Formats: sequence, C-alpha cells, structure tokens
Amino acid sequence: MPNLFLTSSFADVAALFPEFAGNPAGRSVAFIPTASMVKAYRGYVDDGRHALRSLGMAVEELDIAAAPVEHIVRTLQQSGYIYVSGNTFCLLQEMRRKNVDCMLVGHLSQGKTYIGESAGTLVLSPDIACYAPMENPAAAPELKGTKGLALIPFYPLVHYRSEPFVEVCEKIMAAQQGRLDIRPITNHELFAVRSGVVEKWTVAKAV
Repeated sequence: MPNLFLTSSFADVAALFPEFAGNPAGRSVAFIPTASMVKAYRGYVDDGRHALRSLGMAVEELDIAAAPVEHIVRTLQQSGYIYVSGNTFCLLQEMRRKNVDCMLVGHLSQGKTYIGESAGTLVLSPDIACYAPMENPAAAPELKGTKGLALIPFYPLVHYRSEPFVEVCEKIMAAQQGRLDIRPITNHELFAVRSGVVEKWTVAKAV
C-alpha cells in the first residue's frame, strides 16, 4: 500500500501530518474537493484547505470535474502531495470519467503521499456501496458500478460519533456488522498507512 493519511476531518488532525510525512512547508499539494458542493455539510473542506496552508503548503486547486485532462495531468505531476475530498459517489464518477483513478494509483505507487478527507478516504475502499446512507448516490447519475480504488483492504467509516453523522454511522455499522471490515474513525482520529502497515492515530481534543 502507498503512503496514505486517511482522515474524517483533516483540520482536526493536521498537527500530526508532519510526523507522518515530514515537514511539508514549501511543498505543493493538489487540492481536489470535487463535488463537495452537493453535500449539505462541507465546512470541513474549507477548514482542510486552511489547515494545509497553515502548514506552509502551497494549495493548488484542482476540480477534476471541470478541469481539462491536460491540466489534471500537469497539476498531479507537479504536486508533492495529493488531497482528495467531496461526495464519494460524485468523486468516483469524475475520477473514472477522466481516468484520474488510474493517474492517482500511478502517482502513489511512485511515492507521493495521499491525504484523504471524508469521501477522499472512503473512495479508497474496495467498494463504496455501503456508504450510500451517508452520501447521496443520486448526485452521481452517470456512475457505473460502485467498485472503489481498493488501495486499502478495509472499509473506513468517517465522522464516527461526530455530528451530524452520529445516527447514520450507527446505521451503517449495524447493517454491515459481520459482513464487511468496517473500521470507524472520529474527526480526531485517522488511519496512517506506510509500507503496508495500517495504524490508527488519535489527536487530543482541544480543551
């Protein structure tokens, strides 16, 4: 598995990123918030952008739904890190439309670090169908199939015990118990994946 920093809310765990990836100051990050506008709650995306800049990173906005393929290719090539968020179903739809899923796999296999936030974390699972209660599958009418990027062998469940997702997360957990390897993380937790090793990290909540 490549280097993956998988979060529910990047802003809440950003303090741990230098420990994971080294000092990122001065490095560029391809910031892909594609389809986040279809979500009722998306404040964490703006918070994530601000957190990246607070770490001294140069944020390169990249809406893969609107950008030409040439621009997508150039931005991914020139960026040291890749951040992904949005609506899981729309995200996967747009990734497939422009072959971004294959581009990402290629860049990550070469050592680039991936920052997943919310949907950016979920889309790496083997399949995204189980996340339908949390998301809006109808927002991706052209999506054919729900197979994810399968860069991790388990199913993260983001925003666990975090409002406004408390009820829907419990619904997903109950529905998939004994069927899928569901692993929940709160907004103050993350999965750190390096050299094939998956660790669950927690940041202390501010008092």
